[in-house]
Amino acid sequence: MRYNKIRKMDISNGPGVRVSIFLQGCTFKCPGCFNPETHDFNGGKEFTAETLEHLLQLCEPEHIQGLSILGGEPLHPNNIAGTIQIAQAFKQKFPHKTIWLWSGFLFENVVDKKIFDYIDVMIDGVFKQELANLMLQFRGSSNQRIIDVKQSLKNKKIVLWHSDL
Repeated sequence: MRYNKIRKMDISNGPGVRVSIFLQGCTFKCPGCFNPETHDFNGGKEFTAETLEHLLQLCEPEHIQGLSILGGEPLHPNNIAGTIQIAQAFKQKFPHKTIWLWSGFLFENVVDKKIFDYIDVMIDGVFKQELANLMLQFRGSSNQRIIDVKQSLKNKKIVLWHSDL
């Protein structure tokens, strides 16, 4: 697996101050994507054990509320095993911090559901330029949903996330 970049203090991809990792490779290639440099599976840098350790170290400070996993496409077959590895290691070390994940795949269509053991919130659906709205929180187009993964699994239906702020 490859990644494009790591942001050590991100305030735009989830609530609070977070660490974000942008994985490399996406076949959706949505017109108007805010991150087209992540589309090529051969771009970016190799994700190694050292990268994972560095990522976890960045998440240690008390003010970091969680980890955001974006792309590219974290749930693509080329990336899913690495995404699960990141999420599992993060939750083992920081069980009270949250993981947010962005994917073009719909929640209902995720093939490897093991990822749901670790992530708290999933923003699903491809970006659609004709539905773009800069006023939307944590997403680019109105077709995308902010899903509370734990509540959705518990209730066996999609439960949308809502801010307690």
